[in-house]
Amino acid sequence: MAKWNKGLRTAWDTITDYAFILPTLLFILGFMVYPVLYNIWLSMTDLNIMNFRLGGSWVGLANYKQLLSDNIFMAALKNTFLFVFACLFFQFTIGFGLAILFNNKFPGSNLMRAALMISWMLPKVVAGTLFRWILSGDFGILNQFMKALGFIDKPILWLSSSSLALWGIIITNVWIGIPFNMIILIGGLQTLSEELYEAAKIDGAGPWQTFTRITLPLMRPTIMILLILGFIYTSKVFDLVHVMTQGGPLNSTQLLPYYSYVQSFQFFNFGKGASVSGVIFIVLIILSVLYLRESQKEEVM
Repeated sequence: MAKWNKGLRTAWDTITDYAFILPTLLFILGFMVYPVLYNIWLSMTDLNIMNFRLGGSWVGLANYKQLLSDNIFMAALKNTFLFVFACLFFQFTIGFGLAILFNNKFPGSNLMRAALMISWMLPKVVAGTLFRWILSGDFGILNQFMKALGFIDKPILWLSSSSLALWGIIITNVWIGIPFNMIILIGGLQTLSEELYEAAKIDGAGPWQTFTRITLPLMRPTIMILLILGFIYTSKVFDLVHVMTQGGPLNSTQLLPYYSYVQSFQFFNFGKGASVSGVIFIVLIILSVLYLRESQKEEVM
């Protein structure tokens, strides 16, 4: 009897444990797994506004093959990689410089660091609108400032030029992302032992040798995780493009997330839009796996 009661309690405890995780499991299945699986299925159909009520028909990988011959998709792919790598480079280098600066205590450092966080806390729609005004060719403050200093004679069309518009969005996203990089890197720098730097100073190592032989090697796990997270966040930027340029001029600021939106909600070609999202999803899955591997390495270290 006692053995039967013990088994019953064990079964009840197991049921209770699963009951507690059931809401979370349902949430993950309903809001994460199902949308991803539905998008994969949708990307393999020809669903559009004309056959929406019929549900479209199965076309397999035809949408993905069509993307390879789509000039706008290829331009969006190129723009996305340029955008991502340019943003990561400037966000990381400027953020690392500020992290080294604010890792040293000086009067007003906390206030300055808090002020720099404003750009990260602002919604991207607000930041995009702000920089659209700043970079405006007609009344933008940047043109007015450069003209007052004598750098230019006539206004530069930052967001209306096909060669400059993408860099306008890059500047905006860099301004937004610098504080995130700075905070993560400051956290990494504060975990480094001061004894290593004191020993290097006694051995006659200069600032550059200390940075390249102590700081960078010890910060490698943090840097890798930061860059992978930065790639994931940056590669899905949509709101800045929508607010500032809407993919123009001449598709020069067309990024993959925005092109997926255009296909799905402007041309109502849901199958093709889903296939663009599928490409983004594949890239992000690969990066997520790399992120998890680097996180595990850092835990072991």
